[in-house]
Amino acid sequence: MNVVLTRQMSSGAQQAPRTLRLSVVIPCYNELSTIDAVIDAVIASPYPDKEIIVVDDFSRDGTREKLKSEIARSGRVSTILYHEVNKGKGAAVRTGIAAATGDVVLIQDADLEYDPNEYPKLIRPILLDRADVVFSSRFAGGEAHRVLYYWHKIANAILTMLSNMFTNLDLTDMESGYKVFRREIIQKIPIEENRFGFEPEITAKIAKLGCRVYEVGISYYGRTYAEGKKIGWKDGVRAIYCIVKYNVFR
Repeated sequence: MNVVLTRQMSSGAQQAPRTLRLSVVIPCYNELSTIDAVIDAVIASPYPDKEIIVVDDFSRDGTREKLKSEIARSGRVSTILYHEVNKGKGAAVRTGIAAATGDVVLIQDADLEYDPNEYPKLIRPILLDRADVVFSSRFAGGEAHRVLYYWHKIANAILTMLSNMFTNLDLTDMESGYKVFRREIIQKIPIEENRFGFEPEITAKIAKLGCRVYEVGISYYGRTYAEGKKIGWKDGVRAIYCIVKYNVFR
C-alpha cells in the first residue's frame, strides 16, 4: 500500500510526504461464512494498494478448501499461509507477522466484528509519527457497537485494569482485536502465546520496550457464540496468567 501523508508543521510549512506500505494480517479458523466478505471489505477499505496475508489455522469447515481454490485463484490476497495443525489465534498472528513486508502491520480478525473502513483513523497516529503502536478500543469514543454480553464487558474491564496496573499504560480495551504496529517493532517481539493470551503478552512486551502507544475508539459488530464467537472463560484465566508472566517474569 502506498499512502502519502503531507503533515502541516506549526510554522505553516509542509513536511515532505511520507510513503508507507500496509500489511494486513488476517488469522482465520473456521470462518467459511465470513472469509469472503472480510477479504472484500479489506480490499475495499480506504487503502486500495495493500499487502493482505491470510493465515488459515487448520480450518475444518471448508474455509481451508475455499482459500486453496477459489480465493487463491482470484488473486485477491497477496499471501495465504496454512497451518498443518490447529494452534490458535496467537500462533496464526505470529505466522502472519513473520511474513509481513510492509512498514505498518495491522491485525484484522476474519469474523467481521471490526470494520476495515476505520483503517485511516487507526493508522493515522503512526503516519503522523506520534505512535509506534495503536490499540483500538470498543469503549472509547462514540462509535456504534453491538450490545451483547454484560459479563464479557466486566471481565474485559478487569483484565484491562490488571494489565494497566502492571504496564502503567492507561488503556481502556487491552483485549480489542485491532492492533497496529510499526513492522520493525512487532517483528522483533517474540510472540510465545498460541491462543488469545497473545493480547496481554504483546501489551506487556511493547510496554517494556517503551513504545509510544495510542488508543483509538472504533465501532464493534460483535457476534454471539451461536454466530461463531470462540473466546471463553478459560481464555480469561489464561490472560491473567499471561499478564503476570510477561510483566513480572520476562
